[in-house]
Amino acid sequence: MFIIQAVGDALATAGSMAWQILWPLILGFTLSGVIQALIRREQITRLMRTDSPRSLVIASGLGAASSSCSYAAVALARALFRKGASFSAAMAFEIASTNLVVELGLILAFVMGWQFTLAEFVGGPIMIILVALGFRLWMRGKIIDKAREQAEKGLAGSMEGHAGMDMSVQQGGTFWQRLFSRPGITSVSQYFVMDWAAVLKDIVIGLLIAGAFAAWVPKAWLQAAFFVNDPTVAFLLGPIIGPLLAMISFVCSVGNVPLAAVLWNGGISFGGVISFIFADLIIIPIILIYRKYYGTKAAIRITVIFYGAMVLAGYAVELIFTPLGLIPTNRNLTIVDDGISWNYTTWLNIVFLLIGALLLVVFYRSGSGPMLKMMGGNPDGGADHAVHNHAGH
Repeated sequence: MFIIQAVGDALATAGSMAWQILWPLILGFTLSGVIQALIRREQITRLMRTDSPRSLVIASGLGAASSSCSYAAVALARALFRKGASFSAAMAFEIASTNLVVELGLILAFVMGWQFTLAEFVGGPIMIILVALGFRLWMRGKIIDKAREQAEKGLAGSMEGHAGMDMSVQQGGTFWQRLFSRPGITSVSQYFVMDWAAVLKDIVIGLLIAGAFAAWVPKAWLQAAFFVNDPTVAFLLGPIIGPLLAMISFVCSVGNVPLAAVLWNGGISFGGVISFIFADLIIIPIILIYRKYYGTKAAIRITVIFYGAMVLAGYAVELIFTPLGLIPTNRNLTIVDDGISWNYTTWLNIVFLLIGALLLVVFYRSGSGPMLKMMGGNPDGGADHAVHNHAGH
């Protein structure tokens, strides 16, 4: 009976969290779909052939506009590397497409507060700079040659089809003409549905883990583990522990935000939360994909460099935000409500569920349904051609 009650409490907590974050998730994926629909990929690789500061800035901007789930971002970075992009630029694109995207910013602002959104967009570029420096020092010469040789084998990882689909609007015209054209609306619906399909599992897993943490782990235990009574130790350990917790949680993309909120309520440092959120690109399944894509030696170096950059970015953000008074003091984030009531959250959920349903109808009526079966795909399977056939572009 105790076990049933404990499981019920965890599920109820997860369900309440899901209800609270539903409308910002739909809004975020809708805005992301609009951005991706109007950004063309044709010349991306040409702009990313070096690891110069300009190339890294362009790669980061294009990555932020090309929102992806973590698995698709990793697959797309490999595809760009195979097409001639520098390794550093491809990795900058990968980091930005999961950590500097609109849906993550919205969820962080709604669940945890605008300071965390600001920290994400301050820390993200810092992490990209640190990764680029790490690659210059430790990913060059024979190791890059071996990585490219392995990448050219085209071994499938995960979400290859999703990464290979360019569903952007190809016709000309102004921003609004392209957006509200039939291909524009279809393209937005495709990105919306495909992105949801790509991250839904991670969101559900993240909610279940966060629900279990909130329901089963006493807050006092977390406070002891994060040394809340010793600010210096908490500052030093937070960014080190954060990515390690993310690695073993197996949760990526926006799915780790509910757990980040639970960890913050439990006392982890501000920098630790930011490092935790960044670490979606070094969860264990993705490390194994790096090994398949680039070889064992390169995968180890990628993981170590990413981890070091996440830790240092966490420290940097906390050191920047502390003297500016931007670190929140509220350790009791309301991520769980007592049931569903007729408040603004419910009304907004209804409105955005209708928007989501409309985009879903457009997606299927445009003949795009078969694209969902191609999401696993093959890196050399011609996903773009299939997309245009089904989308009727």
